[in-house]
Amino acid sequence: MTNPFLRRATEYVRQDESFLSIVSPAPLTTFLATTRNKDDMFEVPVRIIGAPGSGKTMLATLAEFRMVEMILKDVSNPTNRTLADALAQAGFLKDGKPKVAAVRVPMESEYREFWELPYDPIVKTKLAFWLVQARAMLGLIRNLTANRMRGMDEIVFIPRANHEAHLEQIGGLSAVGIRERALAVQRAIYKVGAGLRAPKLESLPIDATAPYAPFDAISSIRIDWNDETIEMSPLVMLDDVHALHHEQLEAMFGMLSHREMKFGRWMMMRLDALSPGAVMRSPANQPTHNRAQGRDFVDIRMQGDEKKDQSKKQFRTMARDIAKRYLPMVEGLRNRNATDIDRLVPSEPPKLSSGQLKDLESRVDKDQERLRIGPSRRKEIDDLVDDFIRRTKSYDGGPEVALAMKRILLHRYDVRVARSTPSLFEEIDPDPKSPLKADADVAHGARIHLHHEYNRPLHYGVDEICDASNENAEVFLQFAGELVANIETRAIRNNPLALPAKDQQSILIEKAKAIMNAWAFPHAQRVRQMVDAIGVDCRAESLLPNAPLGAGANAIGILEEEMEAMSFDDELGSVLKYAIAHGAITIERNYGQGGKLWALIELTGTVGLVYGLTFNRGGFLPQKIEYLRKAAGLIDA
Repeated sequence: MTNPFLRRATEYVRQDESFLSIVSPAPLTTFLATTRNKDDMFEVPVRIIGAPGSGKTMLATLAEFRMVEMILKDVSNPTNRTLADALAQAGFLKDGKPKVAAVRVPMESEYREFWELPYDPIVKTKLAFWLVQARAMLGLIRNLTANRMRGMDEIVFIPRANHEAHLEQIGGLSAVGIRERALAVQRAIYKVGAGLRAPKLESLPIDATAPYAPFDAISSIRIDWNDETIEMSPLVMLDDVHALHHEQLEAMFGMLSHREMKFGRWMMMRLDALSPGAVMRSPANQPTHNRAQGRDFVDIRMQGDEKKDQSKKQFRTMARDIAKRYLPMVEGLRNRNATDIDRLVPSEPPKLSSGQLKDLESRVDKDQERLRIGPSRRKEIDDLVDDFIRRTKSYDGGPEVALAMKRILLHRYDVRVARSTPSLFEEIDPDPKSPLKADADVAHGARIHLHHEYNRPLHYGVDEICDASNENAEVFLQFAGELVANIETRAIRNNPLALPAKDQQSILIEKAKAIMNAWAFPHAQRVRQMVDAIGVDCRAESLLPNAPLGAGANAIGILEEEMEAMSFDDELGSVLKYAIAHGAITIERNYGQGGKLWALIELTGTVGLVYGLTFNRGGFLPQKIEYLRKAAGLIDA
């Protein structure tokens, strides 16, 4: 098999058993098990929202009933036991038995074609919605019988109370009757959409126009399970609903939002299916056409958790789990028993050459002389840094980092004393307005300076690859795939497998540039202009000699009051929406700093790699909305 990282292995595996052997359960535990709306996920409509490659389809495939049943058939298998535990945490199992019978329905482009038919919107919506329901029922029955554990005559559908009148229209309660009716509806509606010329409304076949509402009629499913009878909640997972026309999606969302409906319904979608205001996450919780988030529907976002540190930690765990399952599929590495991602991509700090160290020492001494800082103050700064390095053993403690930190503190001292030409009676090295500190922020700033001045690697090791991916599984696979391809070549040549930090950095930067060059979404060129302007300005700020922002900047900040007053219905709103949806920027609302609330427009790790910026949050440049308009080329600079 070719490099599984580069081919997104789970999407190319056709056998269910092979899929289960490599799929990671982490999306279940990361995005579903911990959501505050866990108890409502199978009762109200759920929108599962994520960027391309965030794991929506993998999650939906893993949760299908046929997969759940296959996992539970052999929980003695360690892989299956891990998956079963994740399914239980996410609410699909209870006491080791299925609690939910789920089916995934891909929302292919043909559904959007119904919106082009020459009928009233309500007619076009019903045709598409009834086709979705028919295919959901057919898929559900296939799932319930897929593993040959039962026949169709052993499946009973339980109706909602007081919905007996609906039973005839859906084919009764037996699996056989429901299947026959669903086939008839699918056949009739498919002919309407697939024909070269749409029939007149009055000529539509009866099976395409007669009422059909299994989602409204069915409340649960009864089957035999290991010699006992169990009842399960049905769930349909509509995958890639962003393929629908936006008006069609809103209309279908309305039909799925009936409060009395007992059939679980999830809509898996990309961020760009939402309005710019929804993507920008305005603090005001605006209802969506009289439907309030949290009351009438639930949103689960597969990226950008409000608790950034927790979200980052969860993604690191998930990414390592994916790598653990994919690496044994690389033959050259498996043969050498080299399947530990942390050993192959080590986080060992890089070192400057002896010549570079001497040059850096010379620069520090020259800066001290130019800034007129005496030996006693220099010794005080040296002692601060040396003490920090000594106490912080887990951090990058090389001599180059210490020297760069000392250089930064020399410049900070100069700024804080703000000296003019000293008089005869003035102290040569007065105490600064605020005490100097050697801390992690100064150390991060030192690494940024070393990267840009001496090409010393800044981003290397598995944690950095994860952070560069901005919690997107596909981006992680792309970065990891390029690294693994290089390691595989080293294996073939019988070279040491562990990639040095310098090689990691260059591979990651080239891949990040390729990702940005491949952007082809709406407003992609304006997005490139915008992130280029932000990246250049953030880099300039990060390289100031006194490193005023510590680790440096990777964002601009706009006051919340200005952001709240902005209308997102203009072109800038669309540019920002697509930039967020396709992994160019993220937005953090209500970020508190300096006694004010800010909206941070933050560059993602992909862009940060290209411009050599920190992945730490918090360093930003205060700006106005007009800055973004100019950066995106919407108004003249």
